[in-house]
Amino acid sequence: MPKDKVCLIINPISGTESKKYIPEEVAAAIDQKKYDLLIRVTGYPNHASEIARHAVENKFKFVITAGGDGTVNEVARELINSDTVLGILPYGSGNGLARELGIPLDSEKAINIILNAHTRTIDYGVANDHIFFCTCGFGFDAFVSDRFADEKKRGPLGYVRNVLESVVDFRAEEYELTYDDGALTEKAFILTCANASQYGNEAYIAPGACMDDGMMNVSVLKPLNAMEMPQTTIQLFTKNIDKNSKMTSLLTRKLHIKRSKPGVMHVDGEPFYTDAEINVKIVHKGLKVFVPSSADLIERKRKENDNIFSALTRWFN
Repeated sequence: MPKDKVCLIINPISGTESKKYIPEEVAAAIDQKKYDLLIRVTGYPNHASEIARHAVENKFKFVITAGGDGTVNEVARELINSDTVLGILPYGSGNGLARELGIPLDSEKAINIILNAHTRTIDYGVANDHIFFCTCGFGFDAFVSDRFADEKKRGPLGYVRNVLESVVDFRAEEYELTYDDGALTEKAFILTCANASQYGNEAYIAPGACMDDGMMNVSVLKPLNAMEMPQTTIQLFTKNIDKNSKMTSLLTRKLHIKRSKPGVMHVDGEPFYTDAEINVKIVHKGLKVFVPSSADLIERKRKENDNIFSALTRWFN
């Protein structure tokens, strides 16, 4: 009986952690009698997409990606509407999709999620033919993504520096929005179309978003003054941004965006220059991905709560 084929795709430059031990970690964990493992290392932009496309064409059982959100997006967009399942080993700066799906950032634990073979079929978004799985944005987040793409030193510190510098330089635009239930014209600091609740790094731009409901959560945040920035930032990281008085939240399957001129947008943190008019839609349940089971998520949450309780006990004693 022929063995199922598995592909491991490694982006050596994503994030800040070394990935030299990943091949032997995965090879040791995978049952070699059951699976035929192919290991590939990317060498140039979109190389991951080429490898993943080959895997789908050759009926690979699943594809494991070791990299950041950009690499995950490259691979996942080739797996949509196929029987090939995506496995994620998070090695990026934000790890938005992994965090959203509850996939551990520890590689050994993430490999175990894949071996447990519990899958979920999630939605994906399309913005002017660019595919995204978490978010696409057209305001401040796109402006920051464009700057961060040129950053030589990746990681949280470089990202924070870019954010602080961008706040000074960014100018909000006016957008005409047409969605399922109506229309809205608004000048926005942030305009984000969300399939997931967060950008990554637990920054929640659409706390109510669900990845398999067939709907897009649109977050429109009006321009902020300097006094409003700290509270808004806190709300972003505490899942309360939807309670901000300057936030308008929409729920729709399709969205047409019109702005005054072409400009930058981002899809899952990767910047692209696109037209003044953008069509965004959600495609229902188009990607199979390995995720923790509900029991695993409950157990992890219990352990996190136990750790918090232990820390507080030590603090007060």
